[in-house]
Amino acid sequence: MQAAGVSSNDQWFDEAYKSREAYRLTAWGKRYEAGVGVDQSSEKAIKLYCRAAMLGDAEAKYRLGQVYAFGPSIENDTELAHAWFYDAAMADHRRAQIVLALRDIDAPPARAPACPDRIGERVSPTWETWRQRPPRSAPRRSIKAPHEIERLVHELAPTYGLEPVLVLALIEAESSFDPSARSHKNAQGLMQLIPATAERFGVRDVWDPEQNLRGGMAYLSWLLDRFDGDLALALAGYNAGEGAVERYGGIPPYRETQAYVARIIDRVHVMP
Repeated sequence: MQAAGVSSNDQWFDEAYKSREAYRLTAWGKRYEAGVGVDQSSEKAIKLYCRAAMLGDAEAKYRLGQVYAFGPSIENDTELAHAWFYDAAMADHRRAQIVLALRDIDAPPARAPACPDRIGERVSPTWETWRQRPPRSAPRRSIKAPHEIERLVHELAPTYGLEPVLVLALIEAESSFDPSARSHKNAQGLMQLIPATAERFGVRDVWDPEQNLRGGMAYLSWLLDRFDGDLALALAGYNAGEGAVERYGGIPPYRETQAYVARIIDRVHVMP
């Protein structure tokens, strides 16, 4: 059975890799990165992302940054991750721009983004412009979290395309790292999920820290996608609901929500 599965996966990979559609290559790259319906393989994900990046896909460039920064089955390469995040940011990928700020990166990369030797090296055409447009960032204050929660966040956040420091700042604001926290609105656990949100994102036991974290991260990632990577709107949606953000066409005029967004953004020192 295992051999058949590998053969099938290889066939799927070969077919996906032949595509000239960047969005399709990136979608398959995400499947191989996470092991959704195929055997998990960071190497195959990288090959698919690289092909999509060569076609100019900013999301693929961002995902390459994530894989090289956090990939569980490859040797992490901070400099190469930096280069790919920059390439994505210069293509106006909002989440890549947020990542650079969260990681306190205020200088251009030391090397150009490149794909593995077996694919062929690629230097981004935006390389020279990086030296003229470094993203704005500022020093970040440390966030003190219980060791086990911090470990879980660092392990899980990359799976959802999130920076751990952002998730930690949100948990700090939501529950002060108390897994048993419950609000007067019946928001529960570390990431203060209301029952409807917990059910929506498949959380069966809201008091289990890992399940709560997964549900909250899935929701935050969904909000970032819904609001085109705008961190302030995603945070406002997390606090007040995405419907309120859409009704007001921006951060709702609620004192609590405005203070919440400002607190988290200030905590990680990211300009909205």
